[in-house]
Parts: sequence; structure tokens; C-alpha cells
Amino acid sequence: MFSPLYTKLIANILFPLHEWLKKHNTVHIKRQLEQSQWASQAEITRNADQRLAKFLAKAATDVPYYRNLYKRLGLATNAISAKSALAELPLLDKSVIREHFEQLTSANAGPTQPFTTGGSSGTPLTFLLSNERVSHDVAEKWRATRWWDVDIGDKEIVAWGSPIELGAQDKVRIARDKLFRSTLIPAFDMDEIKLLGFIDQIKRIKPKMLFGYPSVYALIAKTAQKHGISLDNVGIKVVFVTSERLYPYQQAQIEQVFNAPVANGYGGRDAGFIAHACPHGKMHISAEDIIVEIIDSEGSVLPDGETGEIVVTHMATSDFPFIRYRTGDVGAIDTEPCSCGRGLPVLKNIEGRTTDFVIAQDGTMMHGLALIYILREMQGVEAFKIIQESLMHTRVLLVPKESVTPAMSEQIIDGFKQRLGAEVTIELQIVNSIAAEKSGKFRYVISNVGHIN
Repeated sequence: MFSPLYTKLIANILFPLHEWLKKHNTVHIKRQLEQSQWASQAEITRNADQRLAKFLAKAATDVPYYRNLYKRLGLATNAISAKSALAELPLLDKSVIREHFEQLTSANAGPTQPFTTGGSSGTPLTFLLSNERVSHDVAEKWRATRWWDVDIGDKEIVAWGSPIELGAQDKVRIARDKLFRSTLIPAFDMDEIKLLGFIDQIKRIKPKMLFGYPSVYALIAKTAQKHGISLDNVGIKVVFVTSERLYPYQQAQIEQVFNAPVANGYGGRDAGFIAHACPHGKMHISAEDIIVEIIDSEGSVLPDGETGEIVVTHMATSDFPFIRYRTGDVGAIDTEPCSCGRGLPVLKNIEGRTTDFVIAQDGTMMHGLALIYILREMQGVEAFKIIQESLMHTRVLLVPKESVTPAMSEQIIDGFKQRLGAEVTIELQIVNSIAAEKSGKFRYVISNVGHIN
């Protein structure tokens, strides 16, 4: 399937050697995952429950925070043996991790290293990563990559904005990326000259796959269209996007310009590699490693099919456990299996962070997409950002293609008021550019009004 000899050399020999030298068990885990994905959902769930029971018992024994918690709740170390009983434990969030950092570290932890989230939605979170966690996350990503008939060693361009990755570009990292045929382009401060440079790189390198933020590739696609540059014959087989909400209009634009499907990935530095799209379009949960619950605004678990906040338990985090961790994102567990035949459960309606939602004056909660489309349909708007400062005040940052006419201002303000409320103040701010977050991600909507707690 992955015919080029060089790709086979990388995927079957050099990358496994790379992982072995880093003391990662990635190759063995990936082989197991490629078999287990075809089991029935009932079997996958049963195996996950068995693993969960062992994982929680180990946490209750080795991790001071959970040892004290179990004692306080009067729970035996083996009291919870299935996902259905997880609700007996409290939810975990960033504030709890910061407050109990030392207590959340296992007394029997192996080698770990501190890791920090990008902080695109608030204060960055520092936690500990072990070889166990990294091995499982890399294996999950590797499995999902192969769903699309590409593999490690195929030419790849990565558009990324995190200072964590970009700061690690030492000689060893550069040599490794060159060996694995992976080219990193920094997704910071993207003016038109840089975007045209990225397009030139894509045309010159002719990668089989692209990886990065959807906003970046949508912007590259838009720039290519503007300049009449054809990218549909470069040979790209798939565009992997992650770390931001993928909007339908972005997917359509990317697929049209690159003549390749978009494969959405959902996860985070903290929560792990949660779900990834297969070629049939469904987002499969990494169910062998991660338990997903959906909760309402009161913290109660919702049945499959209902939308709420996504909560994850990552069972490859024995040294620094993530148990019932609140992602702040919204989604639902699909009640229908995927037609691809994989038994992995499906995550649907992934709608971004709770802060990507806005609340109208009358209390109605709606996704920011309701406001985004007002601006997307306007020919004179180059870029924008919506900030809901309070229930009665929303700021709109606008980068116009030329100038904002009185008619445009009236159209924007009227459209926003229709959705947010007639008495809400809509403040338009005309700017020359809109910067990405410190992590390199771009957020179209930020609401500072309270949502799911």
C-alpha cells in the first residue's frame, strides 16, 4: 500500500529505531491498535473497562491525590471497574491540577518531563509527560495517519505555530525532520509575502500530506485562489488539521484548492489524541486508550447522542493521571457506528470550546458560527475576530479589503443585534491585522461571558 521504498525504510526501520532509542513502546502499541480497531464496539468497550479498572486501582494506590480522594469518599481501590461508575469520582480541571501538582504525581513514576499547553484559551497548564503517555499518543496518531494511505516517511509539510515546537528546532531535530521528509513552516505573522512563500514551498516539495491548523491552510488556499495559483495537481493525498475547530467553509475551501480530503483530528497537549476522522468522515475515538464522557452544565453524565462538555480519562497516564478531565470543548457520542467497519465509537458535533459560544441578551446560547457567517458573507471583509466582552457588549475586530462603508457597518451591527439582542452594544474596530494567539492558533470567537463551569 505504501509503495515507495524510502517510505518503507522510514516507517519500518528508521522510525521504529528512533522510538526505541527514545524508550517509547510506540511500534508494539500501533500493531495492537491496528488489530483492535476492527473488534466490535462491545468488545472494545469491555477491554477498555478492564484496563480502566487496573488504571484506577493503580492511581488509588500510587498517586497521593487519588489515594486521599478514595479514602475521603470511602471507596476501595478496586471500587470502580467500568466507565458507567466513573461518575463516582469528581471532575478534574486545570485549577485542580495547578493546586495539587505534586500530589498528582505517582509515587512510583518513571522518567517524566514537564510539558506546557499552548494557552490559547487562557493560562497555560503545566503537567508531566511519561514515555507511556507519549508512546500511546504517537501510536494513536500513527494509526490514524495510515487510514489515509500515507505513512511516516512520506513527504509532509507541517504548518505549526507553537513556540514549544519551533523552539525545539535544534540540529538533531532538523536532521531528523529532514530524514523523515517532514518540513516545518512557522504559522506566525502570516502576511501575503509569507503565504506566497508557503505556496512556493508546497509546489516545490510536492508533499503527500499536509498537517497543521485549519485556519492556516484555509488562508493559504484563499491566497492561492486570489493569485490564480493552481495547487490541485501537486499530489497531496490528505490535509490533516487539528488544534482548532474546523469550520465547514474552511473544509470546503481547502478541499477545493488542494484537491484532497481534509482529515480532522481532535485532541490536545493535555487531553491526548482523542479522536480522528476516517475516510468515511466519522471521528473515531481512541477508545483503547481514552474514555470519553459527555456532561451537562451541572456535571451530570449525558446519554449518547446528547451534546455537552467533553470529559476524558486517559488510561496511559499512570505517572500523572488525567481522570475525568474537563476539556472545555463541546460534543456528543454518536449513537450510530461508522460504515468503515471499525468498532471504535464515534465523536460528533465537536463544536469547539465553550468559550467559542456566545450568549444572547435573553440568555440563549448559540455557537459563534451564527455571528461568523454574517461576516463571512460580506465581500469587503478580509479578516475578523469577535470578542463578547459582556452580555451587553461585543467587539468586532475587522480587517477590511479596502474600507468599511456606512452600509457595511450597518449590516454588521444589525445582523449581530438580531442574534444577540437589540439593546446589545456592537463595537466595530477597524485594524490592519489580527494576530494569532500566543500558541499560534487563531480564534475567530472569544466569549468572556460565563458558560459551562
